[in-house]
Amino acid sequence: MTIRQPIISMLGHVDHGKTSLLDLIRQTTLQEKEAGGITQSICATEIPIKVIKDLCGNLLKKFRFNLKIPGLLFIDTPGHKAFTNLRKRGGNLADIAVLVVDVSEGFKPQTIEAVEILRASKRPFMVAANKIDLISSWKNTKKKSFLEAIKEQNEYVQKEIDNRVYQILGSLAELGFESDRFDRVEDFKKTVSIIPVSATTGEGIAELLTLLSGLSQKYLEGRLDVDTKGCAKGVVLEVKEEKGLGKTLDVVVYDGRLDEGDMIVIGGLEGPVITKIRSLLKPSPLMATREKGCKFSRVKSVTAAAGIKISCSNLETVVAGMPIAEATPELIEEVKKTIEKEVKSVLVSTDKSGIIIKTDTLGSAEAIINLSKSQEIQVRKAGIGNITKNDVMEALNSKQENKFHAVIFGFDVNTNKDAEQLAQKHGIKIILNNIIYKLLDDYLEWKDEVIESEKKKELENIVYPAQARLLPGYVFRQKNPAVAGFEIITGKIKPGYRLMTEDGTKLGEVKGIQKESKNVELAEKGEKIALSISKAVIGKNLQEGDTLITDMPKKDFLLIKSKLKQFLPEEDVETVKKILSIKRKKDPMWGM
Repeated sequence: MTIRQPIISMLGHVDHGKTSLLDLIRQTTLQEKEAGGITQSICATEIPIKVIKDLCGNLLKKFRFNLKIPGLLFIDTPGHKAFTNLRKRGGNLADIAVLVVDVSEGFKPQTIEAVEILRASKRPFMVAANKIDLISSWKNTKKKSFLEAIKEQNEYVQKEIDNRVYQILGSLAELGFESDRFDRVEDFKKTVSIIPVSATTGEGIAELLTLLSGLSQKYLEGRLDVDTKGCAKGVVLEVKEEKGLGKTLDVVVYDGRLDEGDMIVIGGLEGPVITKIRSLLKPSPLMATREKGCKFSRVKSVTAAAGIKISCSNLETVVAGMPIAEATPELIEEVKKTIEKEVKSVLVSTDKSGIIIKTDTLGSAEAIINLSKSQEIQVRKAGIGNITKNDVMEALNSKQENKFHAVIFGFDVNTNKDAEQLAQKHGIKIILNNIIYKLLDDYLEWKDEVIESEKKKELENIVYPAQARLLPGYVFRQKNPAVAGFEIITGKIKPGYRLMTEDGTKLGEVKGIQKESKNVELAEKGEKIALSISKAVIGKNLQEGDTLITDMPKKDFLLIKSKLKQFLPEEDVETVKKILSIKRKKDPMWGM
């Protein structure tokens, strides 16, 4: 048995600084290169023990930690709620977790969700209360230790730090966790440590690494023991084309040992893939496995926990997120069944009707399925790869059930030209985005636009509620038909509308509308126009100064009542109520 490096999972809300904290430790700028500044996939970074000791300085002695671990393996996970499954993988892989919280924003829905993941996986965690440098009057001391930096701050800053920590403490208490600022904790097993940090200026990084290293070694001693002869298990983080190597796998190995020449089983789009390791490549220390320019060295073997690149053949159907396991000849069939079950749970048809999802990785597909279903959006099918004609045909079948299911989500994939043409022909909506949660935002925005457009069309086809006042002194013809000047008080009037007086007397229909001596098809609120009205006799059933109201049919009233009311201005809703009141004086059941 040998002691392995602890696996540390970085969790928390989007934009609270998970990747930025790791960038500070690694001295990289990975966060700046992320789409939208947001981490989209899990990646692994090894921090050697020498780097940890250099950054921690005298704090290791202060806390009486004699480190024996070879380093720390950080798993950086996406922070938005769309990534629940990816975070579950990260959380379950982790020995200990860091919950990153913006001290100004406090707990957000995804922060709470992360805590629930850790609770479910029974993983210990600590809180990095990030962005303390943004507190008003904070003085940059250029020290990595928070305990040293806080002494040089004024009284206001010291109190404000405590206030922010107490807010986090309160949020954790509501979730059933006892917590305190790390330097006030008496029992680290029972109390969650809150460490104020800055991913920009570096304060608190020393304490964070000190406690992560020391506490994981102290309390997870048995868990960190690795059987160097045990079968390895891991997760594919990324499939890459490497010059001179062909397709390779970036993998985090979380159990056992891998050797060059070992047989491995990997989840594939067309079933489990059995292949042999040609070479194992280990990333340079402090380099994230997904970072461009990461340099690798060839090694003969690797033991958990490690981020590793594997060179092997037969990877055409392997994508990121797939499980991977070493298998001896006698265990191959058993391992194949286990891996096949996990993959099929995602890449199969689900609902009879629903949207189609195409992504670049298994983990992304899982995330979008969960996010969609949380919003009660049905998913017909999920798959990996570019959008094809077959996907459009699947969406077309869904359209027959529900027009809002005639949609294809594409995350980090392209649309084949023939698929795009077919989609345009049949009115299939394709939504592409390289930030997962924005796919849903774009879908909901499109859905709202469709609904609004349909409602507008329905409004155009009903007799709209309107009122018009006959202007005194502007009678041009008394009858056959009556022609006079009117001002539209509310709503709008079109030729063909029937009108009535305020006491319910029915007049004829609008034969024509003139504005500035020109015939028009619409008169709206505020306009002064001339109306030609059949069966109206000015001086008999219509007087100067009278207000006329559109004689709305019952079916149009019921349509407004059931579907269109929310699209009418309040004053037009009042006109509808006035019409109802007039109608019910003669027929108490009208509009029922």
